Amino acid sequence: MMLSKKAIIFGIIIIIFIAVFIWKQVFAWTPKIRDDKGSIKPNSIASLEKTKIGGMDQWILLRGNDISNPVLLWLHGGPGAPLMPVARHYNGALESEFIIVQWDQRGAGKSNPLDFDEQTMTFEQFCGDTHELTQYLKKRFNKEKIYLVGHSWGTQIGSKVAYDYPNDYYAYIAVSQVVDPSIGNEIAHTWLQKEIDLSGNQAHLKRLKDLGTPPYTEHEDFVSFIKMVDSYGGGMDIGMDKLALIALKSPEYRLSDYYSWLKGANRGSGPMWKSSLSFNVFQQSPRFLMPVYFFNGVKDYNTPLELVEKYYEVLDAPKGKYLVRFENSAHAPFMQEAEKFNNELVRTKKETYKK
Repeated sequence: MMLSKKAIIFGIIIIIFIAVFIWKQVFAWTPKIRDDKGSIKPNSIASLEKTKIGGMDQWILLRGNDISNPVLLWLHGGPGAPLMPVARHYNGALESEFIIVQWDQRGAGKSNPLDFDEQTMTFEQFCGDTHELTQYLKKRFNKEKIYLVGHSWGTQIGSKVAYDYPNDYYAYIAVSQVVDPSIGNEIAHTWLQKEIDLSGNQAHLKRLKDLGTPPYTEHEDFVSFIKMVDSYGGGMDIGMDKLALIALKSPEYRLSDYYSWLKGANRGSGPMWKSSLSFNVFQQSPRFLMPVYFFNGVKDYNTPLELVEKYYEVLDAPKGKYLVRFENSAHAPFMQEAEKFNNELVRTKKETYKK
């Protein structure tokens, strides 16, 4: 019996789907960087690598049009929320100016194996990993210094490492700098209360009342609170549904890596929650001996601009400090205002880079 045309087409679609599924599960790679004629740029780098950092295998993505350019190490937020599968979509243009290093930190994304030991998730360990990776990158690319960018949780690590090792970095760029979580949550709570009052949403009013006021000593309470902040526009600028669609197209992630990403993101700062409540950048990093830049969304109530401004005012930065406001962004200006963000990073390079 001959198969109908529809059955044949359906069969082909199923075969393609299975092939894509197998390919996505088995292979992870990053595309080469090519010129306008399709040829691989001779001095470029495009490499997805497993590297031993802090005694465990961790993954880094290195991409740049020219290896003579400076290295930029990006510390993602979360903890547990790597940007590797979405970074090129928003900030790929930076590859023409830097060697961009996206790093899935321990317990996150590709660096979150099934046997991962959560007991190793300490602030000191993350700082040690960052310092170790910095030294590796300096040696590998024969650089005297590199650039350090931290976002959200990444600024907690970044501000400490930049303070401790100023000679390693041309500049520290803090995107949505964490200042003092307790005070920040108080500012966010006041703002959220007003927003919910204006909305008249009785269910949200009750939920906020049930949560009580900061500080939130239980991680679950904080997660509930920050989700409400996000739902009223004070958190991530891009919805998870859109980010998921972008991430699924990333060749750097296999299907199992997405599971590891979700597992790490859901864990978040849980293992470190009690210790993280005492974080205070005023005390930890009162001075920077390299230029420091703060990039912050005006609408951000995850790391409120008001508090970043207070830190900026008192910060001792003899080599220069700069505050860049992103008027249309909340917690993720590198996505919401990607073009401006990229341009500001290029400006930072022009102001600080010496070959």
